Amino acid sequence: MTAGDVAMVVSLAGSLFFSISPDAARSKVLLYLLVSFAPFAVVAPFIGPFVDRAPGGRRLIIQLTGIGRALLFVTMIFHLGDLLLFPLSFGVMILQKTYGVSRSALIPTVVKSKTELVEANSKLGLISGATGALAAAPAGALAAISPKLSLMFGVVMFVCAVISATRLPRGFAAPSAQPVERLELRNASLRSAAVAMSIIRAVIGFMFFELLFWLRENSYSNVWIGAVIGASTFGLMIGNGLASPLRGRLREELMLTTAIVMIAVVGIGAALFGGVGAAIVLAGVVNMASGIGRMAFDSIVQRDAPDANQGRAFAKFETRFQLSWAVAGVIPVLVTFPGRVAFLVVGLVGGVAVFLYVQSSRSAANRRSPVASAADVLRRRPARGGRPTDPGRRSRPGSAGRSGGREAH
Repeated sequence: MTAGDVAMVVSLAGSLFFSISPDAARSKVLLYLLVSFAPFAVVAPFIGPFVDRAPGGRRLIIQLTGIGRALLFVTMIFHLGDLLLFPLSFGVMILQKTYGVSRSALIPTVVKSKTELVEANSKLGLISGATGALAAAPAGALAAISPKLSLMFGVVMFVCAVISATRLPRGFAAPSAQPVERLELRNASLRSAAVAMSIIRAVIGFMFFELLFWLRENSYSNVWIGAVIGASTFGLMIGNGLASPLRGRLREELMLTTAIVMIAVVGIGAALFGGVGAAIVLAGVVNMASGIGRMAFDSIVQRDAPDANQGRAFAKFETRFQLSWAVAGVIPVLVTFPGRVAFLVVGLVGGVAVFLYVQSSRSAANRRSPVASAADVLRRRPARGGRPTDPGRRSRPGSAGRSGGREAH
């Protein structure tokens, strides 16, 4: 799936940003930010519940997103030069986010215990990053000949993904939202982690567009822009790789704290040194922190909301995170700051995030959450047939999950 996504990015590269002046690029980027958030507006109310309740389970959803994207790529090949390209790209983004929600929701069914969640998330993130880097070479070579060839490469990758997905456990349809699910998603620890992750995503959005416009306005060549993007990708891969060994020493909450501390420290350090070198380091470390934080947050959701329908839960949080990314990204598009000022903003926002998260975590630790207590009561409450109500377990057969774990990896 990642290789297919890279093929589309490479095929369409240059049409949005690099081929026009910085002033003309601003309106294009603002439109892009709107389009990038729009799929989440669809994912949250509709696709999340659909992922949970589909008769064929989440494996079927993953296969359908692969088939759908392959068909859209084939259609895009014939419409690269006209307005139909925009709704086609929009459809691809919706299916991309649907796949992401389905993948996150599927992970708890293919691990043996909660302690393996971070390791599984870390492996998938690391594999995705490595695959994206490897796929960029053939996709780029084909795009240099013709963008249509790169899109065909993406079609082949999606077909391979659909075939590979047949090895995943099929799963069962989840029931509609239950009171225990709503209570678990209001858990104090989970809400604090969601706020911290929203701030991290906001920093990513601000920094990405700030660096792009700052580098272009200061007449840096595209080589330096490529170096920033490369550092971002490499940093994310390192963060995904570090998440699993960190989990062996730290709880998920401490991993998330470490991530936002890294952002605060590197932002202030980059402001002190300044220059394009500091920008490259900042991009790499912030994305590394994002990778660690995201692995920790996914595991917190999977750990603290076991009875929640995971598709709905991840769709809800992804919508919030994408909104944070898009809103923060608008700021440097409208007003680009001097380099040192922008770096300092990143560091100060990281410092505020550390303070807020540590305070909220202490408050949650000093008292047992009444939400969690209520969730325990609801989970044990007998249903009409005299059995405990546990919608989460009904939606995740243990034997299927355990048998599919190695194949999923």
